[in-house]
Amino acid sequence: MKNSRRIKRMSRNRSAMTKMNLTSLMDVFTILVFFLLVNSGQSEVLDSPNEVVLPESVVETRPRETVVIFISPDEVVVQGEAMISTAEIAASTGSIEPIVAKLNEINEAIIGPSTQVIAASQEVTILADKSIPFDVIKKVMSTCTNEGFTRISLAVTQKASQVAVSEV
Repeated sequence: MKNSRRIKRMSRNRSAMTKMNLTSLMDVFTILVFFLLVNSGQSEVLDSPNEVVLPESVVETRPRETVVIFISPDEVVVQGEAMISTAEIAASTGSIEPIVAKLNEINEAIIGPSTQVIAASQEVTILADKSIPFDVIKKVMSTCTNEGFTRISLAVTQKASQVAVSEV
């Protein structure tokens, strides 16, 4: 079979294979890896005030978005607003009226999706200093349950899980 000029020209060009430039492809993958590493941690951290020292515990689940109540040795703070002193709670009996008013206000003042989730969950997270007597915490908890917030979580500081490591 007779080779035409076109076939000869094509065979010459095929022998010179083009090489792929991998530098830009590696740059894209490097950026993708860094993005995934930065955004892989989906833990939510509740910032506790400096005067509140939380007890330590090993927890497995991350906290949900709820109504947050801080109980410090001096005062009780609901959603960032100081409500009543801890000494007044210890001396009182029955429901704690300032907390009742704030919980009712939270139920009525649904503005956006985040407050709607908080109000609909009927859940409270209590951050109590570990030096607070349980009677005070119990009164706050009973006030919350009387107002319909029946799911109560106590916040703790996460410590390393106690896994036994054997040495060889």
